[in-house]
Amino acid sequence: MDDELIETSALPLDRRSRIPGKGFFYPDSLDEDRSEERAKEAVEGAEAVVITDSDADGLGCVALIREAYDAALDPEPFEARRRAKLDDTYEEEFGEDADEDDDREESPVALLPSGPHSFEEDLEYAAEFLEDGTDVFVCDICPDEFQYIAEDLTAVVETADAVRWFDHHQWDEELAASVRELGVDLVVGESDEECSTDVTLRSLDYDFDERFVELAAVTRDHDLWLNEDPRSHDLADYAYWTGAEEYAAIVGAYGAELPAVATEYVEHRRVEKRQLIEKAVDRAVHHEVGDWTVGVTYGRCSQNEVADALREEGADAAVIVKPSGSASIRGSEGFERAHEVAGQVNGGGHPKAAGCKPDVYDDMLDYAHHWTTEGATTKRVILRAFEALVDEDGEADGGDE
Repeated sequence: MDDELIETSALPLDRRSRIPGKGFFYPDSLDEDRSEERAKEAVEGAEAVVITDSDADGLGCVALIREAYDAALDPEPFEARRRAKLDDTYEEEFGEDADEDDDREESPVALLPSGPHSFEEDLEYAAEFLEDGTDVFVCDICPDEFQYIAEDLTAVVETADAVRWFDHHQWDEELAASVRELGVDLVVGESDEECSTDVTLRSLDYDFDERFVELAAVTRDHDLWLNEDPRSHDLADYAYWTGAEEYAAIVGAYGAELPAVATEYVEHRRVEKRQLIEKAVDRAVHHEVGDWTVGVTYGRCSQNEVADALREEGADAAVIVKPSGSASIRGSEGFERAHEVAGQVNGGGHPKAAGCKPDVYDDMLDYAHHWTTEGATTKRVILRAFEALVDEDGEADGGDE
């Protein structure tokens, strides 16, 4: 395939917003080989290993753990490379073929960026490459079912010196009990009161500097969708647009007060971000489902800001379907059942923020249909999940009479 066909950066904004980024077209088999190699390099010889979601909350946990282990990375090399990219001097300063990992210091606290869809694989890597006596942390992730992780988690526990798990998602009691029975120190915070960075902050036996307390508070502001501190949007965007190691190093050094080069980079990226948000909001259609107004849209965009806009237009819940096939479901004070909707369509999450990827893609023709119809099939499947809640509520009401 011609590389230009999947290089979306040169496309007009409207077309670019309708199809996935080029990473989507990178075969999983090749990606798995590269992921395995990177995991092996990170885990072997590490004093501790952190498997975490790669958003601002999960990476905030990494910054705290590295601080507690005196293993934080120097932020200066990351800042220098970011400045060079902003000034278009990167190739001149670092070389045409320079890799961002070249000559970078490695922390003795290894980072394995993960997520709900890759956690089982990343845990398997840890079980395979972990050395005796290593500490292991899992942060900001809740597995779907214990049976999917039982074998690898058991192997990790048997090899590690200690395994600690810090999270704030909603855990099934049986799942939590099964994890704890293996000897894992599992701490789960209240999902509507704490983020995982909060949980990590209070769980580690370490006297953290005030900047880390503030980092947890600002991270919570975004992760719980409070939107009371404008810095939380900066953290979320910076984590999304940069590498995991860069984000962990920068917030570890500066806390929630990002340095000038980071805020400049965020503002630079936000020009296109705002345009993509506008496209998604313009495409939105509102549906009445029971007593709820559900705003549904499609496109590459920042789902939280799109959801904010749809709520301002009167939506109780927002569904943002992505070109990759996944979807974000956002609630409000009038709808706190996003996780119930997502749970019906191969997903999960929080009452006001959840995600899913309906199992409706059998081949590339299905994806082609997805892109050309702006996610029509996925939209229908998710709206049916909303309707199912209405039906359940009706049956429950009928049963009480």
